This record gives sequence, structure tokens and C-alpha cells, in this order.
Amino acid sequence: MSVEVKIGIENTARELSLTSKDDADAIHKTVADALASGAGVVELTDEKGHRILVPAAKIAYVEVGTTESRRVGFGAA
Repeated sequence: MSVEVKIGIENTARELSLTSKDDADAIHKTVADALASGAGVVELTDEKGHRILVPAAKIAYVEVGTTESRRVGFGAA
């Protein structure tokens, strides 16, 4: 299952949105550790393997949720 991550960045009108194969707890720990340690950047990897670096000091908020797989067809409920 993939996880949807939305990151709000200070003084930026749009949020950064990505889908990751990592589980929600691992992403939460990565972000929390970077913010607590004063690390320069938070590094995340999306489901296509792209590495995303976000300056930790500029993070306004982080939303971590699960992505539901879409059901297709008449029997989907």
C-alpha cells in the first residue's frame, strides 16, 4: 500500500504532494527526527524512486495518510 504525503512550506502558496511506498510510521519518524535534530533537510523518496529534499526549517506542516486503491466496476462498493 502506498502513502500520500503533503508538506506545507512557509511562504509558498502550494503544498508539496507525493506518494511513497514507505509506511506512514517510517515517514513520520523521518520527519520528526529531522525536525528534532535540527537537520538541514528532510529526505523522502516517492514511489517512482525520486528523492525529494525539503529544508526542515521551512516546513509549516506535514500530512501523512494512506492512499486507497480505486475499485472499478459495477460490483465495487
